[in-house]
Amino acid sequence: MSDIVLTNALLVLKNEVIKGTVRLSQGRIAAVDSGRTSLSGAIDCSGDLLLAGLIELHTDNIERHIEPRPDVHWPHRAAILAHDGEFASVGVTTLFDALRVGSLSSGKASYQPYARALASEIAELRAQGALRISHFVHLRAEVSSETLAEELATFTPEDRVRLVSLMDHTPGQRQFRDLSYLRTYLQKKRRFTDAEFEAHVTHLKDLRAAHGERHERTAVEKAEQLGAVLASHDDTTIEHVAQSAARGVRVAEFPTTLEAAHACHEYGIKVIMGAPNLIRGGSHSGNVAAHELAREGLLDILSSDYVPSSLMTAAFRLADLWDNLSRAISTVTDTPARAAGLEDRGRIAPGLRADLVRVHRLGGLPVVRAVWSQGHRVG
Repeated sequence: MSDIVLTNALLVLKNEVIKGTVRLSQGRIAAVDSGRTSLSGAIDCSGDLLLAGLIELHTDNIERHIEPRPDVHWPHRAAILAHDGEFASVGVTTLFDALRVGSLSSGKASYQPYARALASEIAELRAQGALRISHFVHLRAEVSSETLAEELATFTPEDRVRLVSLMDHTPGQRQFRDLSYLRTYLQKKRRFTDAEFEAHVTHLKDLRAAHGERHERTAVEKAEQLGAVLASHDDTTIEHVAQSAARGVRVAEFPTTLEAAHACHEYGIKVIMGAPNLIRGGSHSGNVAAHELAREGLLDILSSDYVPSSLMTAAFRLADLWDNLSRAISTVTDTPARAAGLEDRGRIAPGLRADLVRVHRLGGLPVVRAVWSQGHRVG
């Protein structure tokens, strides 16, 4: 691979922004220098920003590709490639594919097992060199389900599972303390009647009572076996956070209250909030707004969640809120890399992976102009 030199760029480094030049060689960052170079063949970035490639820890976007409409099933390999290309186009170079484990075999909102097959298909495409960016597996372990333990048992350390999150979507607590939000969601997406909604709520509560504690223990043990980081989900109370800390949780996904977010920081747990929440100005489930946590200094990591393009946009919203571009970009680069145990990416520094994004600000809106993954132009 020929060396690539990017010059006349504003380099967003960990603690500062400088005008400089970056040289890429053999898939790594070989040198970072201030100023511009007159070297023949260097790519003139025309004063655009140059960021480390974005790192997405939690997105179930792939589910939208494999099932673009309820009960419409799309060929998996084509769906994976479209999903991969979509994230490459918005500056993400490391992607944790969030796959649900824990199924429901009956009812209108049934979930059939898919994670094992999909993880294998992603691995096959990666081995064939068909993917543009780096993929890891994030297992979303749903404790209010029928088959969580059995599905988890099919994964091994060879599956690149780097994150396991403890999901508890039992109605009446955590994300869905207010059942009206869940009712609206299911009636719009799945066209539930009132009677079907009530039956669904009862079913999930019964599953939580029958299997919840066992499923939680199994998921914690499996994360340790896989060498994966353990995450909590939708912590709401100080008690929830204390329980998460006792289990060894290092990342808290979408805490629903200011109280829980404060407790996470007291326990040294990194807080992830949704980029759509920040852009929209609030949670679609009626929970704490991301901008509230940002103002309190409690927001560590952003996730695009269900809108891939939101990650870059929200990072720049944070830059304006904090008046600190380096700090804001760290929420989508350096901090998620460290939280996931990835020491070879997330910053523009010699020796790290040549994952870079060229960005132009158009009236405040970040526009991705080019993306490199391990030194290869992918977007």
